[in-house]
Amino acid sequence: MRKSYKFKKREKTEKAFLYNFQIHAPQVQVIDEFGKHLGAMETKVALQMAQDKGLDLVEVSPLANPPVAKIMNFGSFQYQHEKMVKRQRLQSRSLEMKNMRLSLKIGDHDQETKQGQIDRFLEDGHKVKIELVLRGREMQHLGLAKEVITIFCQGIKTPNELDTPANKMGNKIFLILKPITS
Repeated sequence: MRKSYKFKKREKTEKAFLYNFQIHAPQVQVIDEFGKHLGAMETKVALQMAQDKGLDLVEVSPLANPPVAKIMNFGSFQYQHEKMVKRQRLQSRSLEMKNMRLSLKIGDHDQETKQGQIDRFLEDGHKVKIELVLRGREMQHLGLAKEVITIFCQGIKTPNELDTPANKMGNKIFLILKPITS
C-alpha cells in the first residue's frame, strides 16, 4: 500500500522546560522553593544552591532578561504541568456542539430514542442543535414542522434552555438548546 502524503500530521509543540545543566544562560533570576525572590545570580551558583537542597533548578521563563529559574523538584513540577494541560484540554473539549436531525414524519420510538440521546448530551454539558429537514411538499407545512419540533423539545427530560429559537434556513428548521448550569 502506498504512503499518502496528502495530509500532513500536526506536530505537537509542547513547552519543554530546561533544568539543571540544560540551562545555558550565564545569569538567571532565582526563586526558591517557597516562592521567595533571591535575585539575579550566576547559573552555576544557583545550580549549586539547588543541589545542596536536593532539588533541581528549572527555567520557568526563558524569554525574560535574565531568564527566571526556580528551585523545585522537576519530576513533581512536570507532573503538575501535564495535569494542568490535560485539564485545560478537557475543558476546551466541552464546548462541542452536537447535532440531531429529525424529519417531519418521525415515529414515536425514534423520537424517544433521539430524546434520550439529547438528554445524555445535555447532561455531559454539550449544546445540542436540533434540525428538522423538510423535503419536497413538506416545505409548505411550516406550521406543522414548528409544532413537531416544539413537541419534540417538550419531551426532553434534562433541564435546558433555548439558546437560539426555531429558525428556518433553506429546507431546514433548527434550534439550539443548552444545558442549565447550576
